[in-house]
Amino acid sequence: MASTDRLYFRQLLSGRDFAAGDMMAQQMRNFAYLIGDRETGDAVVVDPAYAAGDLVDALEADGMHLSGVLVTHHHPDHVGGSMMGFTLAGLAELLERVEVPVHVNTHEALWVSRVTGIPMSGLTAHEHGDKVSVGAIDIELLHTPGHTPGSQCFLLDGRLVAGDTLFLDGCGRTDFPGGDVDEMFRSLQQLAALSGDPTVFPGHWYSIEPSAALSDVKRSNYVYKASNLDQWRTLMGA
Repeated sequence: MASTDRLYFRQLLSGRDFAAGDMMAQQMRNFAYLIGDRETGDAVVVDPAYAAGDLVDALEADGMHLSGVLVTHHHPDHVGGSMMGFTLAGLAELLERVEVPVHVNTHEALWVSRVTGIPMSGLTAHEHGDKVSVGAIDIELLHTPGHTPGSQCFLLDGRLVAGDTLFLDGCGRTDFPGGDVDEMFRSLQQLAALSGDPTVFPGHWYSIEPSAALSDVKRSNYVYKASNLDQWRTLMGA
């Protein structure tokens, strides 16, 4: 994207672009996102984990300042916390550096609080369809349960930041606590119906390309081979 565009948007890979050398970050292949308004300098970070300070450093090096955090869901590789015997840095460490609003889905707030240790009063809960403005950039919050009860995706300017709801190949697991096979089907169908063919930016790099048009994902991703709930349950072994 040309630097003259008002929208500031960066996709950063854990273990490479931030948390470099962190073996867990390299293994998990998380994407974090920086989204902002170049004119006002406001920016938010999506899913800061591993080395949240690196993400703040990156946006500040670009002349931006952090004004908020968007959380797709509560898993430690996205917000920090304990996972597989490791303690991952994340939201809590970021808030020690700069105090900003943390935007979560209302169904995810308690989960995020428990995982990160951040009190509920420190979280801003949203409903489906709410918008968060970053300067003049409006980001629509889409509630997409299935991977977790309050998973959410972010829609802005022809881009869909999909978290662990939709990957370019596959979708988020539904066998973790709070996962739901039927809800995942409904969420995937909701995303498939989005207008304008947005580019999908997933929560992990599990595919050849790091992003793709939604129309391409719908053609190639096996999760869209099921046309009804019964077929979906069979596909998912439910």
